[in-house]
Amino acid sequence: MKIELTGISKIYKNGNAALKDFTLEIESGMLGLLGPNGAGKTTLMKILSTLMTPSSGGVKVDGLDIIKDREKIRKMIGYLPQDFGNFPKLRAWEFLDYSAALTGIVNKKKRRDEVDRMLEMVGLYKFRDRFAKKLSGGMKRRLGIAQALIGDPKIVIVDEPTTGLDPEERIRFRNILSDMSSDERIIILSTHIVGDISSTCGKMALLNKGELKFKGKPEELVSLAKGHVFKIKAFESDLNEIKERYPVISSVPSDDGWDVEVVADKIETYSYEELEPNLEHAYMYFVEFILENKFSAVG
Repeated sequence: MKIELTGISKIYKNGNAALKDFTLEIESGMLGLLGPNGAGKTTLMKILSTLMTPSSGGVKVDGLDIIKDREKIRKMIGYLPQDFGNFPKLRAWEFLDYSAALTGIVNKKKRRDEVDRMLEMVGLYKFRDRFAKKLSGGMKRRLGIAQALIGDPKIVIVDEPTTGLDPEERIRFRNILSDMSSDERIIILSTHIVGDISSTCGKMALLNKGELKFKGKPEELVSLAKGHVFKIKAFESDLNEIKERYPVISSVPSDDGWDVEVVADKIETYSYEELEPNLEHAYMYFVEFILENKFSAVG
């Protein structure tokens, strides 16, 4: 399974260029798309799910053209948009039964078996008779991923799936996606939450202002931040100045002041220790220093 995007651009009527000459090859497994709000992730998701046509460039899915072969490709895709809507007057199983019918499962018994399998997978079987409008936010997201996975699609696209979920629901959701990842399926997870990528994806792509800025393994991005992550021992009176000089990852009260984690090329004035970077550090350093150049070498 392979998706090939070549020179994709998307320009809206107001002149905003959401994607600019975007080229990317996506192979089987789970790919994380990371980028700040407005990076072009949702536009890319809509193009890949056949809901939007690019202004220029081409997309092929296992050799099929996304415009000429739109209907064939749609049958291969399960999609969970950022703003997932359901039918509030349908029970959970009824909504999934409707979704299964849309995928082409016409046999009622096969459809019922598939609905029950999906409900079990996402932990909603005991709530199968609950109306969708009565489900909690986390349950609705689980119902959303169930409708995206029903019918065993070869491509699963999920856009900002864990926004607004509590930590337990976020972990559950990530585990569901990880369990579904295989050599026979492409799962594309678009998010601005770095933890979702580091916990689930062996491959990632980073977008900024409609352009592809990085593609590789998460640990490759992390390596770029080595030597650029520091913990500053700060007094209360130093906090505002530190925030002006450096991108701050976290600030935690300590017995003698504050422990402030920052990314920087080097630290001057303050007492500090160097830290091993994680993906969150690397993402912040890459965006603020390499892409945006918002900060000078010393802040």
